[in-house]
Amino acid sequence: MIKPGKNDKKLNILINGSELEELQRHTHLMAEAFGLDRRIENYKGKRPIGLYSWDFDCLLCVIEDVLQDSREYPDRSDPGYIALCNLFERLKKENQKF
Repeated sequence: MIKPGKNDKKLNILINGSELEELQRHTHLMAEAFGLDRRIENYKGKRPIGLYSWDFDCLLCVIEDVLQDSREYPDRSDPGYIALCNLFERLKKENQKF
């Protein structure tokens, strides 16, 4: 696991509901993310989760790949697709704080 340095910022973000459900469906794509996959799988969405810049990088890459894969969401009006799009936009905005 990556150890954060004294100058690394951590942002707390609340992910719950359908956004969390859709994100958890794709944790298998985060296998090389130094424990982020397990953190997301175990996350219940009751409190904000602390994420570092490298966590955001991984999440944004995984979500972007899934959203572009027409096999995952053939129907772009699917509620799961919309929830993941909303999460992607929120994470991009939060990532700009780094």
